[in-house]
Amino acid sequence: MGQPGLRERKKQKTRLALIDAALDLFLEQGYEATTVDQIAAAVDVSPRTFFRYFATKEDVALSPPADGQEAMLAELACRPGEEPPFTALSHAVRAMVTALEEEDPAERARFLKAREVIDNTPALFAGSVRRMMENERRLIAEIARREGSGGDDLLPHFVVALSTTVARVGFELCPPGDVDDLTALASRLEATLALAERSLRPGWDRPRPSGGDGDPPVYLNAAVGTKRD
Repeated sequence: MGQPGLRERKKQKTRLALIDAALDLFLEQGYEATTVDQIAAAVDVSPRTFFRYFATKEDVALSPPADGQEAMLAELACRPGEEPPFTALSHAVRAMVTALEEEDPAERARFLKAREVIDNTPALFAGSVRRMMENERRLIAEIARREGSGGDDLLPHFVVALSTTVARVGFELCPPGDVDDLTALASRLEATLALAERSLRPGWDRPRPSGGDGDPPVYLNAAVGTKRD
């Protein structure tokens, strides 16, 4: 894929300028007190231009984590088909965090500002949780597609739930001094993923052949030496 053209680069520059202006205003005077007109004026564009990029104030505030979720979904879709689903999703999570670590200082600052605004604004926190749940449904659908399974298969749901829990431990249960340190966050996430992988029996998320035609697949239980038929 080639480099984006001048028009796309200008659009991306305007989009990032709107995000930066919005986050700065939210931190300075509060989310509720900030208007779309103020955000647009800070970038010297019209409110109409703002709405070409974002439908609401919530959209602009939540765009940094939403961009990360899109990147993780895209990475999952690109993982080799022979990888077990939990392994593929773990690699996608790692790729998202690595990309954030390697971003320029402006992008890292943008992520941390958005995190601060969301954590301190109940309405945005609720919106963030809602969008994470929507993203989980998309991840479930992608794993089901990769595995060739139907909507009634529990495996994609369990894999995503397990991965979400692992990520939550890595991101949320970090020492107070590490909250704004992306390298420390990445290290804790890696340690949490490694702990999960050590706790799971290899192959637990790939079915063995069923007992007969029409029988459900058999999975090895995680961390214990029994099987579920």
